[in-house]
Amino acid sequence: MTLAFPRSGFVVMCGIVVLTLALYPMLRTLVVQIHSAVTGSYVTGYHSVLLINCPTEQIARDVGRYYWKGEIREASEILLLVRTRTSLIQRLMAYVKAVHPYDIPEIISFPIEDGSLHYLKWIEDAVTDI
Repeated sequence: MTLAFPRSGFVVMCGIVVLTLALYPMLRTLVVQIHSAVTGSYVTGYHSVLLINCPTEQIARDVGRYYWKGEIREASEILLLVRTRTSLIQRLMAYVKAVHPYDIPEIISFPIEDGSLHYLKWIEDAVTDI
């Protein structure tokens, strides 16, 4: 005994699968935006950070232009790398927002997944939960 699908049903099923695969990026974006709006939270992995090697400061400035309040801007900035405990991230973000001159300072957190055990122990000893 063999299963027989009506030809039109098979074509419809194939069409649904192809349409779903074609629309997946748009559907995923929509679901992420709805989730973020409903929960007020950030969905991990939605944004990325690029680390770019530039041979000169001028090239870094050319690459590093950004869009702000309707126009393309260029600024010299210094990247500050802060090593801390994950439990202190929210307090540090509040402090930076309070003292930073930008309306929207760039504050991004990366959890450490692996590294030198001696260095990670130093962070553990040096940073206390106040």
